[in-house]
Amino acid sequence: MTSRIRIGTREGLWELDGDRVFSVEAFAGKSLTALAVDGARAWAIVDGRTLWEGVDSAWKRRAIIEGHAATCLAAEAGGLLIGTEEAHVLRLTGDELVPVESFETIDGRASWYTPWGDPADVRSISVALDGAIYVNVHVGGVVRSRDGGRTWTPTVDIESDVHQVLAHPSRAEVVLAAAADGFGVSRDGGASWRFITEGMHAHYLRAVAADDDTVLVSASTGPGGRRAALYRARLAGDAAFERCGDGLPTWFGDNVDTGCLAASGGLVACGTEDGRVFRSLDGGQRWDVAAKGLPPVTCVTLR
Repeated sequence: MTSRIRIGTREGLWELDGDRVFSVEAFAGKSLTALAVDGARAWAIVDGRTLWEGVDSAWKRRAIIEGHAATCLAAEAGGLLIGTEEAHVLRLTGDELVPVESFETIDGRASWYTPWGDPADVRSISVALDGAIYVNVHVGGVVRSRDGGRTWTPTVDIESDVHQVLAHPSRAEVVLAAAADGFGVSRDGGASWRFITEGMHAHYLRAVAADDDTVLVSASTGPGGRRAALYRARLAGDAAFERCGDGLPTWFGDNVDTGCLAASGGLVACGTEDGRVFRSLDGGQRWDVAAKGLPPVTCVTLR
């Protein structure tokens, strides 16, 4: 297996090809907010204010993000979706970023909040194989659109405090969530949810990744990231989570955050606040340090 990992940090973008780590010159000194992959194309948000497009390792700035700073992005059939602070969604149309007006009138929007009193933000977006769009608002739960963003439906109690939503990469009806209440799983496209904490030392989750029948999550005792660890479980049935340990530190120094855990084809990558990237080639059973000495990692993708 050839490990190809993109690593966004607060001071640039790195690529890991096998055991070779190199920086991407176009992003030297720039803070990466989010990364996304769309086939051979890659997307990046820089400093929350510019959208970049990458094809064949060549990057160009595609659009300037006006108004609220961008927080996350995801590719979908109608183009590219971008989430922002204060809970707005934009769509890339040509070279223009157009607000998704229907997102402004979702039922329950007036109840979205943050514990510290600021307006809620869009924290993550994921698109299922059947085209359903899932948007995670913090704190506002997960809302779903089945018609390309024309209409939206809330799917989970906002008090679950979801930090990341993830449509399963190969099962259109399965949706996953990392939340303050544990690991959320829906097997009916968000119509119903179950939250699971069995096997974990704590239930505060920030990140989730999935590869076929394996699910991985990051868990800690709370927002401060104390006693943070990774766990894995089989998606089928009701098996408890098991701690990922071989090659990992006893505890991470901070939360493994939203967007910093990715999985595909048995390859798993985890980026940390202290500038390390841990890699597993067997679905999270054994790990090695693939990179270290980087600036704080903000996002990782596999390619």
